[in-house]
Amino acid sequence: MTNSGLIVSFGEMLIDMVPTVTGVSLAEAPAFVKAPGGAPANVAIAAARLGGNTAFVGKLGDDEFGLMLAGILKENGVSTEGVCFDKVARTALAFVTLRADGEREFMFYRNPSADMLLTPPQLNLPLIKSAKIFHFGSISLIGEPCRSAHLKAMAEAKAAGALLSYDPNLRLPLWPSAEEAREGMLSVWDKADVIKMSDDELCFLTHNSSLDDESALSLWRPNLKLLLLTLGKKGCRYYTKNFKGAVEGYSLKRVDTTGAGDAFMGALLRKIVDDLSIIEDEERLREVVRYASACGAITTTKKGAIPALPTHSQVLTLLNQDHNKKNLFGFSNCFPFANKDN
Repeated sequence: MTNSGLIVSFGEMLIDMVPTVTGVSLAEAPAFVKAPGGAPANVAIAAARLGGNTAFVGKLGDDEFGLMLAGILKENGVSTEGVCFDKVARTALAFVTLRADGEREFMFYRNPSADMLLTPPQLNLPLIKSAKIFHFGSISLIGEPCRSAHLKAMAEAKAAGALLSYDPNLRLPLWPSAEEAREGMLSVWDKADVIKMSDDELCFLTHNSSLDDESALSLWRPNLKLLLLTLGKKGCRYYTKNFKGAVEGYSLKRVDTTGAGDAFMGALLRKIVDDLSIIEDEERLREVVRYASACGAITTTKKGAIPALPTHSQVLTLLNQDHNKKNLFGFSNCFPFANKDN
C-alpha cells in the first residue's frame, strides 16, 4: 500500500473465459483459459500495478471462483475491505470470443450473478467516503438491488469530496434493450467529473457514426472536468472546459483488446489522484494521456485483461522506444514520470 490518495473502484468482477485460439466462434473454440476480469476490478488492479493505492467494492459468489478473485485482488495490492460474498448466487462468467484482429464479442452467464445482488446496506461507507477518486461503470446500473447500491455509493463519495470517474463500458447483451442501455448509461452522465468513452460507445450514444469533435462534444456536460475519447490504435482525444487535443496511439501487435480501456483508465487515475490540477494543465495532461495510452496498448499484446496489465517499467520501455523512434529530444521533459519509481 502506498501513501497515494485512495482510488475506489465500484462494480463487477468476474471470470473471463478466453478461447485458446483466435478467429473462431464460441462453439468452434477447442478450449478456454480462465482469466480474472470485470472492468472496475481491472481498473483497480491496473492502478495498483502502477504503484497506486486502490480498493475494490463489489460482491462475489461464495464459491471457488469468488474466493479466487478476492485472492487475486489481494495479490495485486488492491484492498478487499469493500468486497462481500453471496451464499447463493454464483460469481459471473463471461465467455469472450476473440476475432482474428483481437477484438471481442461476449456471452455472459449472470442469472443472476453475485455482483448483481449487492445492496446499499452492504456497502462499506467509511471506505467509500475515504476515496480521493471514486470510479464506476454502467453494468452495475442495469438492475436492482445493485443499481441502488451504485447510486448510494456514488452519492456518498461525491458528498465526501471525491472526484467521480466513469467509464460507461458498453456491454449490450446485458441490457434488456439498446434503448435501455443508452438511457441507463446516460443516467449518471451529469454526475461524473471524468468520463472515458470508446469510439464504439460514442457512436452508440449519439446514434451517429461520426467520431469528430462535434460528435464527442455533444456529450459534454457542465459538470465535466475531463472527457476522453479512446480510438484504439489511433490514440485518444481529450476535452476540458478550456482546451482540447489528441494523442497518437501505439502500433503494437494486438492479441486481445480485453482490458485495454481499463488499463488506460487505471493509469490515468493513478497519475492524477495526487494532483487533480493536472486536468487543468494541457501540457501535463497530454503527458498523462500519453502514458495511459501506452498502458492500454501494452495490455492488447497478451490474452486476458488482468494478466496483461503492465508495470510502470514496461510502460517506460514503450515510451522510450517511441521517443527514440520519433527522434524526440528531452525524453525526461516529454515524460516526467520517467525518473519516478511509480
